[in-house]
Amino acid sequence: MKDIVDQLEEKRQRARLGGGQARIDRQHERGKLTARERIELLLDENSFEEWDAFVEHRCTDFGMEDNKVLGDGVVTGYGTINGRMVFVFSQDFTVFGGSLSEAHAEKICKILDQAMKVGAPVIGLNDSGGARIQEGVVSLGGYAEVFQRNVLASGVIPQISVIMGPCAGGAVYSPAMTDFIFMVRDSSYMFVTGPDVVKTVTHEVITAEELGGAKTHSTVSGVCDCAYDNDVETLAMVRRFVNYLPSNNREKPPYRPTPDAPGRVEMSLDTLIPDSPTKPYDMKEAIYKIVDDAEFWELQPDHARNIVIGLARMDGHPVGVVANQPLVQAGCLDIESSIKAGRFVRFCDAFNIPILTFVDVPGFMPGSAQEYGGIIKHGAKLLFAYAEATVPKITVITRKAYGGAYDVMSSKHLRGDVNLAWPSAEIAVMGPKGAVEIIFRGDIGDEDKIAERTEEYRQKFANPFIAASRGYIDDVIAPHATRKRICRSLAMLRDKRLENPWRKHDNIPL
Repeated sequence: MKDIVDQLEEKRQRARLGGGQARIDRQHERGKLTARERIELLLDENSFEEWDAFVEHRCTDFGMEDNKVLGDGVVTGYGTINGRMVFVFSQDFTVFGGSLSEAHAEKICKILDQAMKVGAPVIGLNDSGGARIQEGVVSLGGYAEVFQRNVLASGVIPQISVIMGPCAGGAVYSPAMTDFIFMVRDSSYMFVTGPDVVKTVTHEVITAEELGGAKTHSTVSGVCDCAYDNDVETLAMVRRFVNYLPSNNREKPPYRPTPDAPGRVEMSLDTLIPDSPTKPYDMKEAIYKIVDDAEFWELQPDHARNIVIGLARMDGHPVGVVANQPLVQAGCLDIESSIKAGRFVRFCDAFNIPILTFVDVPGFMPGSAQEYGGIIKHGAKLLFAYAEATVPKITVITRKAYGGAYDVMSSKHLRGDVNLAWPSAEIAVMGPKGAVEIIFRGDIGDEDKIAERTEEYRQKFANPFIAASRGYIDDVIAPHATRKRICRSLAMLRDKRLENPWRKHDNIPL
């Protein structure tokens, strides 16, 4: 028996070495951790249970039958993060460049299937050169098997992709279908076709970093939700991020006790809104002052900055925050901000996370570029997301709420549960000056008359009390009482039950 145990340990040691010490050293020289080091940092100490450490590929072409490595380029299994179970796969770049084979794909599929059965999140640590060319279409079939499971798991268990190296070709579509994508600056990139192919086809000369690096995807494309400087920081942040999420769609998000009193009054909010209706202010200041312990996890902070999305806690319970940002484009809704916020609202609704919306929106962005880009359909994504959401929805209008954008931003008409407004709120079809210039066209040119009528319109319509008289606003509140009112509303809504009509699935305007 001792001989067998020794053989087992020898095999395990070979599996742990992956592609060998020389390749591990090269990985370290690039500033990257190995697949197993990443898992050790991500999971609680000694909690990892590995599966399929002895799996090998089955390819017999191009001399591959003589080149087999235990584990076949991916480490899979489960463990805990702060005591809560998660499943994880970590691609090993030291083994065939982390390329995906049939056996490699089967390992990933196995943990996705098991995670679905037990209701636990899946975290994928991606570091792969793509499909294993030696296996041809079998490798492509492996990708499709993973894609199918990503789709079936969507909205059932949280899926997080961490891009820690190359992710190219078909490999990018699995992360794209997961809920969140984290990237590492200067060492990870994602693209459908690499710089060499781009140069051949379009004659465009571009680097991998410019084409699909963390900066590109966190600012321009919006593919990346969060980007960090190195492997260690990224994995530490993923550990923290998971604390906001439920394990599956049948659970409520995890509660965390807080010393921050739910009835805390924040007097500085009374002076946040400038006297001038055209002067901007930072909506994030309001968010930080209202949420628990001034902790707000912003997602996509450098993309579509005219809207702010992220996760926070109120009285210990996670909430999703969506807020217009007056500092950028006056907080107008446009194509990118509608897509960004719409997907986040749908995630929160899928995983029982209440949605807190702060509104200061003058309308949708005008212009031919927006119309040609499809603002009608893209703007409808955010409208659709709010309208179908059945989780608790609390809305606070801080200043402007004009036109169709008022409707879209979780209004009472879209089944908002609690809709509050600050006294500074202006709820109308459009701004006073624009409204007057339409209603009193004949007075255009007479500046004094236009100014007089503008002020008259502002006094009559640009305030929250007309909407409140109709019941569209549940209450007009002092800004300093916002935290208390939100926490009380969330407590009231904790056992809310609402179901949409049965259907196979909706048809959101994609």
